Amino acid sequence: MKNPSSSQTVLFSTAEVTLSGQPGRTKPAISSGVLGMLIFMVTEAMFFAGLISAYLVIRAGLEEWPPWGQPRLPVVATAFNTVVLLASGFLMAHSRACFKKKELALGRRWLGISIFLGAFFLVFQGYEWIQLLKFGFTLSSNVYGGLFYLLIGAHGFHVMGALAVLIYAWYRLKTPENPITPEGLFPFQLLWYFVVCVWPVLYVLVYLS
Repeated sequence: MKNPSSSQTVLFSTAEVTLSGQPGRTKPAISSGVLGMLIFMVTEAMFFAGLISAYLVIRAGLEEWPPWGQPRLPVVATAFNTVVLLASGFLMAHSRACFKKKELALGRRWLGISIFLGAFFLVFQGYEWIQLLKFGFTLSSNVYGGLFYLLIGAHGFHVMGALAVLIYAWYRLKTPENPITPEGLFPFQLLWYFVVCVWPVLYVLVYLS
């Protein structure tokens, strides 16, 4: 006669083997937040590529560039401001490295300094615009002024938006309730890398060439 308890043991053991043999869920290679940000960055790269292409086409069709009588752009001052923005991008990467090493307080500190330098860049650029406007260099002055404010202004709005989300994320890193994790911060850091990398291209194109 078959022992009921032994039969139940066999069935239970079989069930355990079946469950343990199922393939476990693997962690995705890239998070949805990072993927979404990468897609957004591709679309924005195409946007800036379109603006730059229009700038080059219009410029090639004119005999004199910049047009005569236009104020000289502050090349040296903007070069300094460019260094400030690049330093901000470097410190953003440094904060990311600190987060990877679980040095959360240090990472948050470098993140804050990076945000401060980004804000300095934006304020400095705003001051530059005020000085140019005083010289009569406006959006409606001519095609040169229109393209300048379109290209540089588009980048400025991207810097402003990126700073807004970074400041929010910086604050959320310290909140006791529902804090953002370093991995949740990474998509915003990618956005900052994007605006930092776009700027030197615009600086060389608009200010130096």
